[in-house]
Amino acid sequence: MSETKSKGKGLNRRELLGGTAKLVTLAGVAGASGAAGLAGGAFLQPSAGLAATPNKTHVAPGELDEYYVFFSSGQTGEVRVVGCPSMRELMRIPVFNRCSATGWGLTNESRKILTENMLPETKAFLQSRGGVWLNGDLHHPHISFTDGTYDGRYLFVNDKANTRVARIRLDVMKCDKVIELPNQNTVHGLRLQKYPRTGYVFCNGEFEVPVPNDGQILDEPEKYTAIFTAIDGDTMRIAWQVRVDGNLDNVDADYQGKYCFSTCYNSEKGMTLADMSSSEQDWIVIFNLKRIEEAVAKGDFEEINGVPVIDGRKGSPYTRYVPIPNSPHGINTAPDGIHVVVNGKLSPTVTVFDVRRLDDLFDDKIEPREIVVAEPELGLGPLHTAFDGRGNAYTTLFIDSQICKWSIEKAIRAFNGENVDPIIQKLDVHYQPGHNHTSMGQTKEADGRWLLSLNKFSKDRFLNVGPLKPENDQLIDISGDEMKIVHDGPSFAEPHDAIIVHRSKVNPVSIWDRNDPMWEDARRQAEADGVDLDWGADVIRDGNKVRVYMHSVAPTFSLDKFTVKQGDEVTIYVTNMDDVEDLTHGFTLVNYGIAMEVAPQATASVTFIADRPGVHWYYCQWFCHAMHMEMRGRMLVEPRSV
Repeated sequence: MSETKSKGKGLNRRELLGGTAKLVTLAGVAGASGAAGLAGGAFLQPSAGLAATPNKTHVAPGELDEYYVFFSSGQTGEVRVVGCPSMRELMRIPVFNRCSATGWGLTNESRKILTENMLPETKAFLQSRGGVWLNGDLHHPHISFTDGTYDGRYLFVNDKANTRVARIRLDVMKCDKVIELPNQNTVHGLRLQKYPRTGYVFCNGEFEVPVPNDGQILDEPEKYTAIFTAIDGDTMRIAWQVRVDGNLDNVDADYQGKYCFSTCYNSEKGMTLADMSSSEQDWIVIFNLKRIEEAVAKGDFEEINGVPVIDGRKGSPYTRYVPIPNSPHGINTAPDGIHVVVNGKLSPTVTVFDVRRLDDLFDDKIEPREIVVAEPELGLGPLHTAFDGRGNAYTTLFIDSQICKWSIEKAIRAFNGENVDPIIQKLDVHYQPGHNHTSMGQTKEADGRWLLSLNKFSKDRFLNVGPLKPENDQLIDISGDEMKIVHDGPSFAEPHDAIIVHRSKVNPVSIWDRNDPMWEDARRQAEADGVDLDWGADVIRDGNKVRVYMHSVAPTFSLDKFTVKQGDEVTIYVTNMDDVEDLTHGFTLVNYGIAMEVAPQATASVTFIADRPGVHWYYCQWFCHAMHMEMRGRMLVEPRSV
């Protein structure tokens, strides 16, 4: 693929606005497999294939970044796409939020995605509240895997606020599926099956509740339980769930396709802060995927709300509980495919275990703590760990406001009694870091180029903007022997998590395919109405339902007016027939609260009640042409008296 032009068809915008602009202006007025590789039980050698050139922090105008960064946005509910190392924001992908710019949450296509996998009781609850959730708390973006590295198909994210998981198609950078998880209360940690492919999407249920949570059990905490869910990433259907003891926090998976593992706090089952932290130890829960699949196949489960729920509480053959110091938080698998780091949070230590010992653990040949191979003391408040593919780990220290670089190999030697210090360097960050991520560091292709520290507080790092401050995302060069901060980036609430992905792994198109399933419902309705969806200029009346079909070619809509009656249910379909890269159109209906994006070769639709009589202009709100202001038309609404 060209370094300067994405896959797609037709002109690009630079060509349009260059020497051919006059011709195009006149014309406008007139009219993404599996891969062979790692066998189960094998381990990895980190790849250096992506580390090609020395680090360069400045990306000049017209040059392209080497990496994508996919940021979650926490309570904003969207995904933000940023270039690295420039840290320029490239795009926002609405998911769990309502987006005025694109019409997400308003268009028929987006509302279908947001509602089609809702639980029946949620649909009933939202019926008098607009039909969709208006908030979301988006955490933990992760790209689908094949053979231990990103394959560029999908990005998966979770909504902690309303117990949902969404899938984003990376070919068009749009959400195409949202599923609500029954039986569990909230989704915090989310990670993906790495081998042989994704596969499973693993979802931690953080809060314990009665299962089913139907009001029959209320203030009886001893009867509450937390749920771990596996979603089939291809179908976006729930494969199975597991009951567990304690509150699940973060999750990761191995590189062999055999196990996944979650940190767990509140082993006390406390309902107050004091009770939740009274014990000196909590645990991690390890899930044996093969045994769970066999349990589902032989019927060793309880079906609750249509989902097979397996009992994975202590003593189960499907799980193992490994004691860890109080309130562990992050859990991160190293790119060597062998070591997993559990971050202590309330303990100054991190715990390293060896996945090669898990078979013996499940066969009861060793005790749970015998999988531990290191437990170095790094500093106060270790939350998350990233890796450079050279044997080094980078752990955020929330209370110390530092990143600690340390050697896994030396930590193991120290655990075995040797007098060595695993800590290589500590770097002050600003301030209170949470997640951190290295370039390609959550894959077997960790390249050791960049580290991103997502700091919860910015304090004095930027101009004062009032009581609500931005957070601070700091880019750190780790290509040499020492870590060096090279960029401060303010960000609005709240980039909880991120991944740094080499651009070779993501290959978006520039123009939609007219056969895309995103507007399949519109295609079927147009066929039933005898209308050409591509080149429509039609008004179809069906009782008090009116369907308006129009296409757009800059700078015109195919209909400059249409007439409906007050009280009609109106559906407007707009198809952008421009075959030009970056020539997005829009449709805004004045004083009706309606606006939507229509990208090149896409169709978008919206349904509303025409209950305001009079003349209502519609216009294209995305600048597309020198005569953009003239790209408009009228909806004429006859009052009921007429």
